[in-house]
Amino acid sequence: MLFWFIGTSVASVWSVFRDPKFAYRWVIVGALIPVFSVVTVVGFLVAVMLLTIGENVSKKAFRKNFLALTIGLFMHLVFDGAFLSTKMFWWPLAGLSLDGYAIPLVERGFLNIPFEIVGVGLILWTKKQIKPIL
Repeated sequence: MLFWFIGTSVASVWSVFRDPKFAYRWVIVGALIPVFSVVTVVGFLVAVMLLTIGENVSKKAFRKNFLALTIGLFMHLVFDGAFLSTKMFWWPLAGLSLDGYAIPLVERGFLNIPFEIVGVGLILWTKKQIKPIL
């Protein structure tokens, strides 16, 4: 799925921040990366925060973009329903084995089509809200 993750993520972030200068492109990139563990995303967030300590201008730009990427990663977790599998969502804290884990995208099959249609609708709606960005 492509449009589902783009549409839901950008519409959600727009609904919260309402900032036309937010790095929405980085949210899109993060939303398209298939990460299924909240531990992985939190680890990425911690790394971004530690690498951007200080008042350096280039660090601020890096932080702004990579925090938006991290938000996109979190959005992917939410809109993929990753929290439905406790074992995968909390990996590796819930154990290292991933045997028997079903990938939501594959499991839904043709049910992905309505999700994609909703995603396109959200992209079109968001595009009207954030004209200069998308």
